[in-house]
Amino acid sequence: MKRIIKSNKAHFLIALLAIPFVSCSQQEVDSTLYTNNNDTATIDSALYNSIFNPPYYKKFDNKWVQLENGLEYIELDGPRKVKIGDSKISLLRIDPEKFKFEMLSASQFDSTSLCVVDWAEHHDLMVAINAGMYDVRNQLSSKGYMQNTKEYANNPRPYEGYNMAIAFNPLRKDLPEFDIIDLKCSNLETIKKDYASIAQGLRMIDCNGSPMSWNKNPQWCSQLIVAKDDYQQIYFIFTRSPYSHNEMIQFMTKLERPLRNAIYMEGGPQTSLFVDTENDRIEKLGSYVSRTYPIDTNAEFWRLPNIIGIKKK
Repeated sequence: MKRIIKSNKAHFLIALLAIPFVSCSQQEVDSTLYTNNNDTATIDSALYNSIFNPPYYKKFDNKWVQLENGLEYIELDGPRKVKIGDSKISLLRIDPEKFKFEMLSASQFDSTSLCVVDWAEHHDLMVAINAGMYDVRNQLSSKGYMQNTKEYANNPRPYEGYNMAIAFNPLRKDLPEFDIIDLKCSNLETIKKDYASIAQGLRMIDCNGSPMSWNKNPQWCSQLIVAKDDYQQIYFIFTRSPYSHNEMIQFMTKLERPLRNAIYMEGGPQTSLFVDTENDRIEKLGSYVSRTYPIDTNAEFWRLPNIIGIKKK
């Protein structure tokens, strides 16, 4: 369903961004909230309550909750209190030995992008997230290198400057089921021989656990990040409230289990995290990007051309 926007200014911004403004919920949203500072936006209280603060999510407040064997979820206080959103960081911790991972692209099927809810329903997934940023010139293609399976690649061309990669579906039994690999510490050609599924992206924390500096053109936005700890547990990390990339990097390095090999997956309204287990359903969607999309009223999952999905083995 095409999303209806009531603001002429919103039409201008969307055209400028050159991205399809489509989504999968039934709710229409008046996207008229604009600001030049990520801390000065006002909040529509009804929208705020419907997205961020249902009583259901309170059970995850600063407490790990097991959703399935090998799958845990928590919502921690963010690096600082901001005036946009709930100032919470969502972390989904995954034991990769207990699940099967899939890289799915619209270009593999009928070239129809889907929101994460529909990707999950169509492919029987328990979890679905963005598989990285896509190319605004060819919106079915990943911006970075993306190998879905041994037989199919969404984008066979590496992208210079993307120095981290997600890798899963190992081709040898001695390899981790899911890994995040620093391309400054390993070679992409070697990784291609080891894993059937690979997605390239930007480094946030390197292979030594050292934080990267994102000081060039800093911005504040909703974000989705994937990282791992020293126990080889994988983390899907989401924030709706806009933080800078450096703030998120520092947040990850200061956790009880500091994270390493963190890769930036997506930011802004496309950012999506969906979890659907027997007893829990978690839906997290982004919105705000300073300067280019300073709006906190997005209430719909956007359609995505490429996703990473998880299902039980």
